[in-house]
Amino acid sequence: MFNKILVANRGEIALRVICACKELGIRTVAIYSEADRHSLHVRFADEAICIGPPPIAQSYLNISAVISAAEIANVDAIHPGYGLLSENANFVEVTETSNIKFIGPPPEVMRLMGEKEKARAAMKKAGVPILPGSDGIIASADEAIEWAKLIGFPVIVKAAAGGGGRGMRIVRSEAELPALFKTAQSEAAGAFGNGDLYMEKFVERPRHIEFQILADQYGNVVSLGERECSIQRRHQKLLEESPSTQVTPELREEIGKILVKSLSDIGYVNAGTIEFLMDEDRRLYFIEMNTRIQVEHPVTEMVTDVDLVKSQILLACGERLESVLHGPIVRRGHAMECRINAEHPEKFTPSAGKITAFHPPGGTGVRIDTAAYAEGVIPPYYDSLIAKLIVRGKDRDETVARMARALEMFIVEGIFTTIPLHRRILADPDFRAGNIDTTFIEKFLAKGGKAAGI
Repeated sequence: MFNKILVANRGEIALRVICACKELGIRTVAIYSEADRHSLHVRFADEAICIGPPPIAQSYLNISAVISAAEIANVDAIHPGYGLLSENANFVEVTETSNIKFIGPPPEVMRLMGEKEKARAAMKKAGVPILPGSDGIIASADEAIEWAKLIGFPVIVKAAAGGGGRGMRIVRSEAELPALFKTAQSEAAGAFGNGDLYMEKFVERPRHIEFQILADQYGNVVSLGERECSIQRRHQKLLEESPSTQVTPELREEIGKILVKSLSDIGYVNAGTIEFLMDEDRRLYFIEMNTRIQVEHPVTEMVTDVDLVKSQILLACGERLESVLHGPIVRRGHAMECRINAEHPEKFTPSAGKITAFHPPGGTGVRIDTAAYAEGVIPPYYDSLIAKLIVRGKDRDETVARMARALEMFIVEGIFTTIPLHRRILADPDFRAGNIDTTFIEKFLAKGGKAAGI
């Protein structure tokens, strides 16, 4: 077992990792920017080291500063959380060159799955269903037109090295392709330092379904089932749930078996998430893999009773899956997560500032993952996520009712949050009926996004 872990992150995920370490009897080291000096992850870690000024590039993304802090604190391992350096293969190599264990997959596997076109090729070879698309990087707009004619409009061009909707454009006709291709290429180069693009068939009104896996270093892989992530705005998830109402037990088992074999074949280790689009005929198509813990991991934890962060740490220590899980995966009930962001609920503009009142809800089946507190300050430099509200019920109806109740009792004052938006979503008849896809928010806002009494 590790003696000391550095948590290379901030906010709620840093605190989440610290909690897991405390339960395992592992000492923790927090890193923080000057803006986060009074953050809870700094308070509850055993040690804390300031690594730079507020701008993210000068602190949390500064590999030299993070490694220096790890060496000063004499840690055994680094947990990257999500975002920031969590999928940076260069950071993994520097970490391991410094004789510090990285809690995640090997750098070569991270690179393979991080470059989307290479990941597509690897998954296709392993028998994972993928969308029709280009056979690699597209060099020019003229080549893109040829591929689009072969695939059939509409198509979507995507950044090979990116995610989060950047470097991505939907193309519905040949006439608009050259301009959109150039725009996506420039955006990808600016966001990721890599302007390479590839192309896929565009699925109208898809569902976004992802599968959580764990893998040990002995070739053993297990699927913990799916999460439905279709409620999103501009490719940023707002609400997640498990199980999906559209994934049958047979489909869950079929995809799980394919993923177990394919990820074992490529030597994947630790936690990961494989993302799919589902069309109107309930067919799943691989789109990408996230080689880290996900923001929405608590949804899976609630329905499986598997602590994914503790599992990550144990697997990085060399434990076998069978000893980490203590038996087969059993899924119970339904779980849902609302991401509470420090944003105006209608304008979606960031809302930094001091929290003057903070009262999270409680009760049966309610969990809150947050590093926010009354009198705490939300700085303007970082991601707007301030809390994750997760609930579990015996079925989807009870879960929706419980979430609506919990949102009503969640008090945050001093800043704007997305709590009112979530309350309106949960009151929407289509959402309650499970009639959702990735265009839900767009249509919801177009019709006013209002619900009686809210």
